[in-house]
Amino acid sequence: SQQSMTWKIKRQSNDELRQIFIDRTVQQAEVIGLSVPDPLLKWNEERGHYDFGPIDWDEFWNVVKGNGPCNKERLDARNKAHAEGQWVRDAAVAHAAKRAKRKEAA
Repeated sequence: SQQSMTWKIKRQSNDELRQIFIDRTVQQAEVIGLSVPDPLLKWNEERGHYDFGPIDWDEFWNVVKGNGPCNKERLDARNKAHAEGQWVRDAAVAHAAKRAKRKEAA
């Protein structure tokens, strides 16, 4: 991160970017009626930013690797949508073939 900043690839550190992300997403979550599951999350009037608890990097990487609490449900929904949409893809291929055949005949 520091090297990327030195080379001007990045303009802000990971900590600064994380703070910006949290400040924005907490407000968005509140607007739509969600709460952020961090008992240490609170607005810091002095700093003008949210304070938040430590990040559990083991949990983070476990979720990134596909072992999160919603991963199976997400993949099941994705696979179901793909399977149920097969008729649309088949129809599009058939339509394209029909148009190509008409174009050849013309």
